[in-house]
Amino acid sequence: MRTSLHTARTRSLAATAALAWLLAGCSALPQPPAQPMRYDFGLAPQPATAQATPRAPLALAEVEAPALPDGSTAMFYRLAYANGQELRPYLQARWTQPPALLLQQRLRGQLGAQRAVLLSNEGVAQPRSQGSVPALLRVDIEEFSQVFDAPAASAAVVRLRATLVEQSGAADRLLGQRVFDVRTPAPSADAAGGARALTAASDQAIAEIDAWLSQLGH
Repeated sequence: MRTSLHTARTRSLAATAALAWLLAGCSALPQPPAQPMRYDFGLAPQPATAQATPRAPLALAEVEAPALPDGSTAMFYRLAYANGQELRPYLQARWTQPPALLLQQRLRGQLGAQRAVLLSNEGVAQPRSQGSVPALLRVDIEEFSQVFDAPAASAAVVRLRATLVEQSGAADRLLGQRVFDVRTPAPSADAAGGARALTAASDQAIAEIDAWLSQLGH
């Protein structure tokens, strides 16, 4: 009887040890890498009340971002208190599309609330409005980053260069050019706060571009 109890106890201890070893082995298996969070500009702000007389159609060139890596969806920040000249990417946060494309979509949507906005690459020839080709708006991104002035304090910095030209065949005529520089405090010192602030700064810059176009008669 004692032998049977001893054998059963030995088997139980062996089973427990085997289970513990199995669980330890499972916990030692490599875990899949965490996927980075992905952000876009979210829902666009409500457009202003449409004017009684729509504004003249506008052609929008492809937005360029010479200051950012071509086609990159990385979210960038600067540590101004350490080395403000270094553009650093977040490791666990990305945009759903390159910032130039996100901004282009936002531009078309916001400017299109008051006029027809045509992408310059939608056709070889732009349709004519009242006998003339629509003016062409070019926008370049010169800065698009979250800047940390201190470890717990940051702001989005969006700098856009807008150029409006009259398309007249062989040579375009410059109608105006202006740099729009917007700085918006981030609600939190992380990628989520940076994404919200960069979206807000972009919307403000687009609103300022729209007002500038109105001053130029477009």
